[in-house]
Amino acid sequence: MTAPAVDSARILWSVSEGERAAALAERPLLVLLHGYGSNADDLFGLVSYLPESFVVASVEGLEPAGPGWAWFPIGLDPITGELTRDRDDAEASAESVAAWFDELSVTYPDIPSIHLLGFSQGGAMSIELLRHRPHDIASAVILAGFSLPPESPADAERDAALASVKPPVFWGRDPQDPVIAPSMIAETRRWLPEHSTLDARLYSGVGHGINLDELEDVAAFLTERLVENG
Repeated sequence: MTAPAVDSARILWSVSEGERAAALAERPLLVLLHGYGSNADDLFGLVSYLPESFVVASVEGLEPAGPGWAWFPIGLDPITGELTRDRDDAEASAESVAAWFDELSVTYPDIPSIHLLGFSQGGAMSIELLRHRPHDIASAVILAGFSLPPESPADAERDAALASVKPPVFWGRDPQDPVIAPSMIAETRRWLPEHSTLDARLYSGVGHGINLDELEDVAAFLTERLVENG
């Protein structure tokens, strides 16, 4: 199974193309991954709240979904009414985004480090990317996101490799999030501490969204990563 490639023409950058090579030779890259049915503009609005030392790239999803884009398809369980995801679809999408990372490393070979910030399905994609590239991604911010349970020996091998690294992960959510099913939250609560150095925060009243307090905590988390990575 394959997923569409990342469309470089639909990526929003915080640095102009002419300045990008010089910037990425000195500054870490922060990749933004939006939620289901949204687009690159959505999370790009957060740039002013994040540390200026990052070069930011807001990547758009791989396939059309509703008014926007998605990283992988979702379905609806006719019995429980919960949203469903196919792990094969998620893995194929992660491989496509990882291939874009490889292209970046050729064009910009001196990027100091790569960090992720994903919202909702973009958070799930961030976790999949950690699984696929545990040594290439320095940290991840997961906002109102979730992890998909492993299903195969290959999944177990990737998870074991990630557990040996345990990169820093920020996981922020509302304990009453109306979108992410309790079963998905339970799986994520089990999985993240075993495979990351976790900073988990709760924000009551946010729903399936982000508030200013959370953004301040995210900025502090990312600032710590700048210190760690020199």
